[in-house]
Amino acid sequence: MTTLAASRRVPPLGGLNPTLLGLEVRRLLRNRRTMIITLVMPVAFFLIFGLNPDYAGESAGNGNVSAYVMISMALYGAMIATTSGGAMVSVERASGWSRQLRLTPLAPGVYILVKVLVAMMLGLLAVGVVYTVGAFTSVHMDTSLWFATALITWLGSAVFAAFGLFMGYLLPSENVMQILGPGLAVLGFAGGLFMPLQDGSVWASIAQFMPTYGLSQLVHAPLTGDAMQWTWPVNVAVWLVIFVGGAAWRFQRDTERV
Repeated sequence: MTTLAASRRVPPLGGLNPTLLGLEVRRLLRNRRTMIITLVMPVAFFLIFGLNPDYAGESAGNGNVSAYVMISMALYGAMIATTSGGAMVSVERASGWSRQLRLTPLAPGVYILVKVLVAMMLGLLAVGVVYTVGAFTSVHMDTSLWFATALITWLGSAVFAAFGLFMGYLLPSENVMQILGPGLAVLGFAGGLFMPLQDGSVWASIAQFMPTYGLSQLVHAPLTGDAMQWTWPVNVAVWLVIFVGGAAWRFQRDTERV
């Protein structure tokens, strides 16, 4: 009995360690479809729409239109990456892997933390790939903005890591990414990520309630020079709370089943 208790004793940091992180990263990187959607598709969209000679070189605040499109595609890639990373819990629940992990000393909260960290790593990779391609093309903006916009894009994508976790616990594994992939594209259009919103239009009013709206405005503001509105960070914070709360609720329900 003593031996069993000792074997189940929670290790330091709840079991969080580089080996576990490395294992999770390798498992995600082996998913070829996720890698193509996350890393290839945003770059392809940038090359198609961001380098169009009809408008690519036009001014867009502190840079050009190519820079605006690059930022949009980097955020879109980060959204897909972090959502995919979080939604992997759905597949692991279906395969029984999450149940197996609960038989180990790994703390349940650490399991969620690892998913978020891995999702954010993939998001950083998505942003880096798009920005690297942009650096070798016609993208032009102030040097400081390369770092500022990339950082805001990456940190802001944490909202969609929480979204992916929530959906991963809510949706069946066989449908999760088939639903989330098109869903993210719709959210991108609805929140004004792919094209600027016309002030005063009905669509602009609706867009303010989308989870992509505040983040899209925040990542583009350093380039366009627009003054920050208080509604932007509030939009991000509200949706983050909703997604984190939803993920916590579903995680608790899932834990009670074991």
